[in-house]
Amino acid sequence: MFGPGPKRILSLDGGGVRGITSIAFLERLESQIAEIEGRPVRLCDWFDLIGGTSTGAIIASALALGYRVSDIHDFYERLAPKIFKKSFFRLSGWQAKFDSRSLMQELASVIGTRTLDSPDIQTGLCIVLKRMDTGSTWMVMNNPRSTFWETPADGSFTGNRHLPLAHVVRASTAAPSFFEPELIEIVRGQPPGLFIDGGLTPHNNPSLLMLMTALIPAYGLNWKLGPDNLLIVSVGTGSFRPTLSPADASRSSAISLAIKSLAAMIAENQMFVLALMTLLGESPIAWPINSEIGDLGRVTAPTGKLFRFLRYDVRLETSWLEQKLGKHFDAEFVTRLRPMDNPTNMQTLYDLGRSAAAEQIKRDDLVFATA
Repeated sequence: MFGPGPKRILSLDGGGVRGITSIAFLERLESQIAEIEGRPVRLCDWFDLIGGTSTGAIIASALALGYRVSDIHDFYERLAPKIFKKSFFRLSGWQAKFDSRSLMQELASVIGTRTLDSPDIQTGLCIVLKRMDTGSTWMVMNNPRSTFWETPADGSFTGNRHLPLAHVVRASTAAPSFFEPELIEIVRGQPPGLFIDGGLTPHNNPSLLMLMTALIPAYGLNWKLGPDNLLIVSVGTGSFRPTLSPADASRSSAISLAIKSLAAMIAENQMFVLALMTLLGESPIAWPINSEIGDLGRVTAPTGKLFRFLRYDVRLETSWLEQKLGKHFDAEFVTRLRPMDNPTNMQTLYDLGRSAAAEQIKRDDLVFATA
């Protein structure tokens, strides 16, 4: 993170089991980078900062620990059916839908007892979560120059370096109604912090937040700007615009309506981040924001192009899938692919990710012009 030369950021969206779509993109990304380098390369060797939200936090942590994408693929195939397993003994509306102990056990099997300062975290790692008892977005990073890295002499808080990584990742995945919040001790002897899914911040797509960490002086990175100095690769989990008809709304309970509203807010935040990143960055892949403004990658902001931005994703919409991938699905089938908690969708989502990765990931896009 602190060496000279051009820098690369890998940003991974949240999305539950749809994270298998990200894995399909990452497999091709890993193979393309190996061709560039002329040797096998792990993504932690190539990216200077890897970060994620929710399911993206799981993948980011495994990558930063040196796992190859094939290993993470195997882990996901094992993980999803275990943690997204419905129980008849959980009271709908009163308890979280799934037992978070299964998720914690699986995370511990990979991450163990590591803390954020563990020396085998082999590159920069950034995890996004939401702290409810203070109402703040937390961006936790293995950055020894950050303000909260060390525990102060007065013990007013526990330094981030001592935070247990498995619990931080679990906190980032604690989606309300799906998993219970995660409790993490922040001040010794005081009530723990209450954390929920990082997707409930503006940063389910964390690429904008990670750009801020690279540029804001308080973080101490101070990376250089410009398409030849900074590459940001952002990987989605399958995006879509949640909709609700007046008829369906009239039949929805208050809790159901609230959950659907949160999903719509997350999607809107993602689109806002995509709009800013494509406007500010040099973006060779077209991502129309809406029918009014279109693809902002073609527009040069007054600031000029501050970085190279590569967004890889699948839009879970019938027209996009047909036009971009030649996949002919009816609307009902595509709608069934969208939930974040249905492991039976994983093979189809993975196949769609592979098809999109073959179209979107180009070797030349990944290489700095000065390389």
